[in-house]
Amino acid sequence: LFLATLTYDTLRFEYEDFPETKEPVWILGRKYSVFTEKEEILLDVTSRLWFTYRKNFPAIGGTGPTSDTGWGCMLRCGQMIFAQALVCRHLGRDWRWIKGKRQMDNYFNVLNAFIDKKDSYYSIHQIAQMGVGEGKSIGQWYGPNTVAQVLKKLATFDTWSSLAVHIAMDNTVVMEEIRRLCQSNFPCAGAAACPAVESDVLYNGYPEEAGVRDRLSLWKPLVLLIPLRLGLTEINEAYIETLKHCFMMPQSLGVIGGKPNSAHYFIGYVGEELIYLDPHTTQPAVEPNDSGCLPDESFHCQHPPCRMSIAELDPSIAVGFFCNTEEDFNNWCQQIKKLSLVRGALPMFELVERQPSHFSNPDVLNLTPDSSDADRLERFFDSEDEDFEILSL
Repeated sequence: LFLATLTYDTLRFEYEDFPETKEPVWILGRKYSVFTEKEEILLDVTSRLWFTYRKNFPAIGGTGPTSDTGWGCMLRCGQMIFAQALVCRHLGRDWRWIKGKRQMDNYFNVLNAFIDKKDSYYSIHQIAQMGVGEGKSIGQWYGPNTVAQVLKKLATFDTWSSLAVHIAMDNTVVMEEIRRLCQSNFPCAGAAACPAVESDVLYNGYPEEAGVRDRLSLWKPLVLLIPLRLGLTEINEAYIETLKHCFMMPQSLGVIGGKPNSAHYFIGYVGEELIYLDPHTTQPAVEPNDSGCLPDESFHCQHPPCRMSIAELDPSIAVGFFCNTEEDFNNWCQQIKKLSLVRGALPMFELVERQPSHFSNPDVLNLTPDSSDADRLERFFDSEDEDFEILSL
């Protein structure tokens, strides 16, 4: 495993520039021209939070791994798609990271939520340990559905962000369920699992009043994750146009998935190529410096992003969207309905008003399925896991 990982890491450092093409470049709902907006494209990409393998962080669980090299790529991709949701929530889609420029406090609050230590909301430690409840031992590879389920559980404790996280199962998005979740009077999904705001432990020094303020709001910002399987062993080309359109929506958080046995965070496309951030680089864990500031340059990809043919995409993916307001969600629903009319675009999922009668076990709060359902879903969505583990041995 070590030799395979070392070879992979050391060969990753040659990157191609963007192709000179008339095709538009789409990055998370923004359209660019390579000829006139190349710097803007690269700045947009660099501004995304980039999470990679790390080494020499505190042992997971006190006695576990101190590096996630070789097993943490999908966990890092889950961090990236969720970090994009927090950036949209607290900084806005127009926010940009510029090397050497002083950033606002909210930026560091977002970054601190993902730092490799046990008390960060979405750290590799929290994801790995929460995954045990989803049937994954620490150090085992995740599929897109597993990491989505784990992030939903962790978001319950993030009262600063106060997100409503919905995972649409069975290829179906139920609008009624989402509205019920987002219009709840509680600052986080699943009130029984969430203590009162006054007694919450706010790990990263976030202002306590944020949770109180959001308790009174009429719509909690929505993170919508849709695990999908777009073919058996390779992607069905009938879904490609629909997948492209997802990157064109202003609500886009991108896609987590990858090539077989190798997870990537896809943030856009150009022509017939997907644009992605690659977690397969091992960097040292980051600690605050002597003045208490967190060095952040290693969390931003400062070279042209990787690209791959859409046809090479593994069919097991999860698509993400962020709707900050109810108007955003209504707009997203209208776009999805229009997408069903696009010629040559096969819908990847169904959008319905109410829970279909054939759903066997209604779950209005979209809680994690029981163990038998979870096992069935894991076999369906994470079928590449076995192949990956065999390759990694």
